[in-house]
Amino acid sequence: MEILSWVDYAGVAVFAATGALAASRKQLDFIAFVFLAATTGIGGGTLRDAILGLTPVFWVQQEIYLYICVVVAAVVFFTAHRFESRYRLLLWLDAIGMAIFCVKGAQIGLAATGSPTAAVVTGILSSTFGGVLRDILSGEQSVLMRREIYVTAALFGSAVWVLGDYIGSLFGERLGQYQHLSQEIASVAGFAVALFIRGGALYWDWKMPNYKNAPGRTIEEVEALIERRRQEKTGG
Repeated sequence: MEILSWVDYAGVAVFAATGALAASRKQLDFIAFVFLAATTGIGGGTLRDAILGLTPVFWVQQEIYLYICVVVAAVVFFTAHRFESRYRLLLWLDAIGMAIFCVKGAQIGLAATGSPTAAVVTGILSSTFGGVLRDILSGEQSVLMRREIYVTAALFGSAVWVLGDYIGSLFGERLGQYQHLSQEIASVAGFAVALFIRGGALYWDWKMPNYKNAPGRTIEEVEALIERRRQEKTGG
């Protein structure tokens, strides 16, 4: 079996573990563990395949992905209590899964469309959508709403892989039988860049610049403003 297949399985397992850990934090039952594990593990890839028109989606064609999610959910169900900080573990496992799938998603996107831009977008979707679904379903604060860098890490990881693949294609004839090594180097580079940026956000609290102007008004404030203007117009 190719090493990339094992990496793909590892990515699903890691993401599935984060879903199961989220279920453990909410003290849910085993079926909820499996549901959140599967949603997180295969959610991003499902959206990617649906957008690219790759149907049936990957886990329908290869049921092993579902079995991986079930096994991981069972392992976490019986071992989650052993971890002192499950939330911190969840974030770091999520970072690893994101780094794996931003590269995998970019590979599939480029193969399906031939477009580097589409490859970067599918890399981002593959690596972030499962985590977004996990947080919504488990009632955690969404990774998109936290201030530390997340999507940006997936963006750079996908872009580095696309750039590495392009450079490898330019020197394809010169590389000859070693051309496959350039693709593997590009994959490792994309993974490393994404994990470094996300890891830096978790460890050193890296953040992107925030919007600094006035925040949006609440519904109550908008209604009060409308009423005040109405009274000014009517002289009341």
